Amino acid sequence: MRPKTLQTKIFLDSGDPKDTEAMISTLGFLDGQTTNPSLIAGSPGAKERLARGEKFSKEELLTFYKETIQKVSLLIPDGSVSIEVYADDATSAEDMFSQGKEMFSWIANAHIKYPTTKEGLKAANMSITEGMRVNMTLCFTQEQAAAVYAATKGAKRGEVFVSPFVGRLDDRGENGMSLIANIIKMYKKGDGHVEVLTASVRTLDHFTHSLSFSSDIITSPEKILKEWADKGMPLTEDIKHEKNDLKDIPYREIDLSQAWEGFDISHDSTNKGIERFSADWNNLLK
Repeated sequence: MRPKTLQTKIFLDSGDPKDTEAMISTLGFLDGQTTNPSLIAGSPGAKERLARGEKFSKEELLTFYKETIQKVSLLIPDGSVSIEVYADDATSAEDMFSQGKEMFSWIANAHIKYPTTKEGLKAANMSITEGMRVNMTLCFTQEQAAAVYAATKGAKRGEVFVSPFVGRLDDRGENGMSLIANIIKMYKKGDGHVEVLTASVRTLDHFTHSLSFSSDIITSPEKILKEWADKGMPLTEDIKHEKNDLKDIPYREIDLSQAWEGFDISHDSTNKGIERFSADWNNLLK
């Protein structure tokens, strides 16, 4: 069951409802789930279809995604389920918003995932105006997180997540956990409407570090959540962190009151993430 002093919300990162069931059984609770095109492409239903030599039409793939999301939502009706729009480097904000609006209608507890790019932020701004909830993904810098804050002003707490990808920063030799600490510190100067969702969690140390930083949310694959459960769900006072040779990302003083268009939000890892997600999605199509 949920530890009494646990304040961080725990999400599962998976495109398979069976994983959802397994984690609820293992942990005794689950606060939400995040999905993306790559997770859907790797789900058993999609892999079985590809193994038969069959691919999806665009309509069939969206139906498959919708049915998967609806199954997950039924298992965690009081939680959040993130649904990611299709986006490549040519996808406009209007196209993303149109997809997001349709996906938001699939379930009552949706957060729509947009990439933290110029077009993605435009789509987020449009979505918040329409009363939709969003999860800004593929975040790799403090400035990107600041832009998310500025683009979603007016939203209430619980309506906006930002997802920094710690594991992919580690791949670059940068300490992804220092970005989490920096964003949390920066957001303390704001109104609290954006929640930090630690993503791309690769190790139990990533997970427990996020707990010690009081990340609002952590999303993890089944393997990491099971490892945490097997160790008795340790919290801050029980955590011993591993040492590494990664380079810390320095904190920057950033004015959150400026318009989001004024921030430098470019990052090659965001671009690579978009390429990977769109390629995995396109690989499923006829």
